[in-house]
Amino acid sequence: MSFRITGLAVEPFVPLFALDDLQLERLGALRTIADVKPGFPCRVTLEDADPGEGVLLLNYEHQSADTPYRSAHAIYVRESAVQTATAIDTIPRSLYSRMLSVRAFDAAGMMIDADLTPGAELGTLIERFLTDAATAYLHVHFAKRGCYAARVDRHRVD
Repeated sequence: MSFRITGLAVEPFVPLFALDDLQLERLGALRTIADVKPGFPCRVTLEDADPGEGVLLLNYEHQSADTPYRSAHAIYVRESAVQTATAIDTIPRSLYSRMLSVRAFDAAGMMIDADLTPGAELGTLIERFLTDAATAYLHVHFAKRGCYAARVDRHRVD
């Protein structure tokens, strides 16, 4: 089954890049500099920031459905991000090298399944979840810290 892994849209974050540290703090966000790689996975580009690269750490509501599973968590966004990443039938390196938690949601935003997997085996779990017709989309999280990583949808080839 073909799938598409998508990063977050860059547009909501672009205005934040121009803010100074005090303005970011008022929004509950923080500018920091990546000091290791891997270690600062950007949710827009689905790549880890390079050491010395500026990133924003902020809270982001990744599950906005009006259900008990509504959720927000910390994410990193590279200040150099300009385009949302899309991976078709491939696993981005920032996911491939980490332990992941994958959560399957129905069209109403209710969680219907979840499991853990090494990133190298993510494709198998995606296929298992997307085979269920009740699954509308998946959310991938970094298992250790629980942070949202990316969204997965069925990829339809027209």
